[in-house]
Amino acid sequence: MRLGIIGTGRIGSTLARILVAADHEVVLANSRGPRSIGPLLAELGPAASAAHPAEAADRSELLVLMVPFDGVRGLLPQDAVRDSVIVDATNAFSGPGAPRELGGRGSSELVAEWYPGARIVKSLNTMHFETLAVAGTEPGREGSQRLAHFVAGDDGKAKEIVAGVLTDLGFAPVDTGPLHSGGILQQPGGPLFNRSLTEAQALAWISH
Repeated sequence: MRLGIIGTGRIGSTLARILVAADHEVVLANSRGPRSIGPLLAELGPAASAAHPAEAADRSELLVLMVPFDGVRGLLPQDAVRDSVIVDATNAFSGPGAPRELGGRGSSELVAEWYPGARIVKSLNTMHFETLAVAGTEPGREGSQRLAHFVAGDDGKAKEIVAGVLTDLGFAPVDTGPLHSGGILQQPGGPLFNRSLTEAQALAWISH
């Protein structure tokens, strides 16, 4: 699969590395332009390319947003991502480590409003980049001992697509439910944010 990643900071670059290692292609974009991505492209090899955000959306089968939350609105033309599967991996903070007050709404619900018609899945936002880099291929992480990545959304097929990618990376996809309730569980201030749980632990938590 060809995946677009918008945001090439520590977490976006880490995701690009493990996707390429799992035989996916990546199209990378950021706010500074394709030239700034040159060193990362040299590291990743021919499976990676650079583009502007709208171009990355157009060239990708699945798009991952890994930019600061305040940079999401207006980042892409709405028509460019209508019907597209978008993983919202952003986190809304009001200050260092402080969850933003959104009036009881999930941050991914706002993303869905900003991009009507896009198939939004909340995922890839709860794990530290250093853990993401190694945990999927760590020895002893087989079966129910795989670490969980959570998925929330209102489009079942979109969640299946994202879950397939997570499985390719060596993680266990665990469905937390609809975009509203499931997304709130995953975002800053929610009980699943920044928690490393095995598949068994995550499923036990979801079912309690």
